[in-house]
Amino acid sequence: MDNFMRARNYLTDLQDRICTAIESADGEARFHEDRWDRPEGGGGRTRVLREGAVFEQAGIGFSDVSGTRLPPSATAARPELAGASWRATGVSLVFHPRNPHVPTTHSNVRHFTAERDGQTVAWWFGGGFDLTPFYPVDEDVLHWHQVARELCEPFGGQARYQAHKAWCDDYFFLKHRDETRGVGGLFFDDLHEEGFEPAFAYMQAVGNGFLDAYLPIVERRRDMPYGERERDFQLYRRGRYVEFNLVHDRGTLFGLQSGGRTESILMSLPPLVRWQYGYQPEPGSAEARLADYLRPRDWLAELG
Repeated sequence: MDNFMRARNYLTDLQDRICTAIESADGEARFHEDRWDRPEGGGGRTRVLREGAVFEQAGIGFSDVSGTRLPPSATAARPELAGASWRATGVSLVFHPRNPHVPTTHSNVRHFTAERDGQTVAWWFGGGFDLTPFYPVDEDVLHWHQVARELCEPFGGQARYQAHKAWCDDYFFLKHRDETRGVGGLFFDDLHEEGFEPAFAYMQAVGNGFLDAYLPIVERRRDMPYGERERDFQLYRRGRYVEFNLVHDRGTLFGLQSGGRTESILMSLPPLVRWQYGYQPEPGSAEARLADYLRPRDWLAELG
């Protein structure tokens, strides 16, 4: 089995495992699957869970797509890819819980390869996970980053964690709002210099670590009481998620520019959201407290 298929097989299994775990955590709803083909090459399976007991919407997609032309946004940064045939596979998820005390979360792991005249001209792994709370709890933020640090341990330890945490803080930053999307996590791209096996092992560690990081938070917060005020704030803050995905997210832009399946690309958007002109939380309120979490911080040093 070639290396691409090894990565592909891991990713299909990862999608299955996460779906099973989320259905169990929700206890009520099930994922609906759409299988689709891409005219230029490849396809995927998009799974969406809706109107669950815990998750208002949870989407997790697997794709294995290929083509002979990359969009200008990709070749501008990597001119060696111009004219190369390419193939990419990945799993991407975004979960939008019903209870405002349960954070929204995102994770993605992926593998890319490109060839010209039968020779590989580029390959890499990318991925990560990040957390977007509306009513952050220090215990949850600390747990999230402890899991991230622990999975980095065999791959450079503290140096790997700090580098990919900083990358996450920088990537998931809404420049037009001057705030991070949430409390961060890990993000990496173009991982190849250390060789295939270590890079593949790290991508798997990140993929496998997601449930360890997220499910304990879900269990702690899923039954917390909330009212109309908390729900309104959750819907307002979901607007930031939409802004980031449509303005900044490279995966969304690549998918749309490369002719990807629109419904699968935009499944990350929340089912309900609202905008409010000039909104300012009441000083000293639980809503105002969020602002202090939307900046890069050394969570392990501050909360550990």
